[in-house]
Order: sequence, then C-alpha cells, then structure tokens
Amino acid sequence: MARVTTATIRNKKAKQEKISMLTSYDYSTAGLVDQAGLDMILVGDSLGNVVLGYENTLAVTMDDMVHHTRAVVRGTKNAMVVADMPFLSYHVSTKEAVRNAGRFIQEGGAQAVKLEGGVERVEAVKAILDAQIPVMGHIGLTPQSVNQFGGFKVQGKDLETARKLLRDAQALDKAGVFSIVLECVPSALAKKITEEVSVPTIGIGAGPDCDGQVLVINDMLGMYSGHVPKFVKKYANVAEIITNAFKEYVEDVKGEKFPEDKHVYHAIDSKEAFEALFKEFE
Repeated sequence: MARVTTATIRNKKAKQEKISMLTSYDYSTAGLVDQAGLDMILVGDSLGNVVLGYENTLAVTMDDMVHHTRAVVRGTKNAMVVADMPFLSYHVSTKEAVRNAGRFIQEGGAQAVKLEGGVERVEAVKAILDAQIPVMGHIGLTPQSVNQFGGFKVQGKDLETARKLLRDAQALDKAGVFSIVLECVPSALAKKITEEVSVPTIGIGAGPDCDGQVLVINDMLGMYSGHVPKFVKKYANVAEIITNAFKEYVEDVKGEKFPEDKHVYHAIDSKEAFEALFKEFE
C-alpha cells in the first residue's frame, strides 16, 4: 500500500469520503496508528502538553518537533505524516518560515507541515509552498494564540469572528493549502466553511460536517490526566489499564512472584561445572 499523499486527501473530498487523522509523537504509537489504517498522522505541538508536561504549546521548540517527527516517520509506512510548526517558527519572516518548514521535510522526513492562522499567515504559506512543501492550514481556536484569546475558547460564535474565519478559510484555500483544520468552531459555521472551500476541512470540536476529523491520541485513549475538552470521545481508558499493570508488577516483585523460571536464562554447562568456576573467585 502506497503512502497517502496530498492528492489522496484532496480526492477524498471530491469523492465525499471522510478523512481520519490522529496525533502521534513516538515510533511505537505511530506504528499502531499506521496499522489501523489512518489517513494522516499529525505530529502535533500538543506534545508540549501531553508528552513534555508544559502548561501549553508555546514552549515547544523546532528541535523538539523535528526529533518527534523523525520518530513518527520511522514508525509509519502508509499514513501521511504532517508536522506542526511550533510557536515563532514561522512568525518572524518568510525566510525563516521556509527554513523551518524545510527542516521538517529534510531532517524529520514529514510529507507536509501545518501552521496556525488565516489571512495574516498567507505570505508564509505561499513562501513555504514555493519551496515545494505542502501546507495544512489551521484556524479557529489556534492554541499558539492562547494568550491573545485569553484562554482556550470556542471561536466564531458571533457574526464578526465568524465572518473573519470564513475570510481566513477562503484566503488559505486561495493560497494553496491542501487542507484546513477547524478547531473549536460552531458546527454550523464549520459546515459553511467546508462548503465554501475547495480543499478538505479537518474538524476538531467543529461538528460532523467537516471532511475529516482529528483528535489528540492521548485524549481519545484516556491517557492524559489534564483537562479533556468536551469534543473528545474516549475510545479507551488506557491509563487505568497501564496503572493496574504497574501495580501488579510492583506486587509481583515484592512478593517474589517475578521473575518466574520461564523468565530466567540457564547455563548450558552443568551446575557442578559452574560451582567449580565460582570457587576460582573465592
């Protein structure tokens, strides 16, 4: 099976086939996601929260992102890997934006990058595209703007902000992005944006009418102990399973139930031969 490409994703919208996407941050998990048949994997800067333990995504660096992207790519064969461009990696200048996007392709092995923002990011998007690097847009609740928004709040609930999000989506579409993430926007607005743009929309807290959906894997597996948004569906409670396994291990070690004989290596030569060897060291 060939790796999913931007053309694959665009064609899914044309065929009205839903697009599946999850985040991943390491080799082992990425392999499992890939085997499950996901279309895309996002190496999200959400790793700041769920992997590195930061309060938000703002402290995540390019080196952090490239490191985790490289691991995810090594674990995949079929899913398209999209790398999140972290805070300040594309804000200073278009030249720096292109250089950083290029690192994800050259060093990380990703097939595309994602960046946050609408009209104000069009020049950066165009510059990256001119370097032959596919770009996924991201509008609505953009976590890197948490301080500007005054917290993690639904966007587009009033006419003014809804109008801006429509303009943002149209500007990104015209600039040439291959898809747009819509995060935490009213369902009706997400439906309208999806109808207005030619590229697929990927929703996260944006209702059922987007062309695809994305979730943070730690949230949907019940692995993250922090705040879990309303839009997350928990498909498993992996934290409980893992914690119980750890507790059982502790009990086995303390009670000398582990390791058992089946976990132990035995010498080829006789016990007597080894006893003679040990005496040489007395």
